[in-house]
Amino acid sequence: MQRWLGPHADRVFALFRFVVGFLFAFHGAQKFGAFGGQVMTSNPLMLAAGIIELAGGILIAIGLLTSWAAFVASGEMAVAYFMVHQPQGTWPIHNKGELAALYCFVFLYIAARGPGRYAVDAALRGRR
Repeated sequence: MQRWLGPHADRVFALFRFVVGFLFAFHGAQKFGAFGGQVMTSNPLMLAAGIIELAGGILIAIGLLTSWAAFVASGEMAVAYFMVHQPQGTWPIHNKGELAALYCFVFLYIAARGPGRYAVDAALRGRR
């Protein structure tokens, strides 16, 4: 499989980054009442979460300030897991925290790896 997909790794990572960022932005938009979500902006923590998810998701998807946005998003998901899910039980499958845990580590990976070749960050770096 590596021989077949390996030459496309940069494009696959760009698609991965875009899809994850796009889905995360939708998750944040729901906190503002979009896409069937409930407006949660009266709670300062939920407002901050919504801003991080919406703005961070967009930045990650397009690849702008990618590592910083992904690092902040990773931290936000860690906080969400430990504040909301972990008190309901130890294991993510029981406390419904799988998505928060998965996002946390996906964003940590993106923060460490960087934006990749197909990102606004890479285009801006190429102009300098």
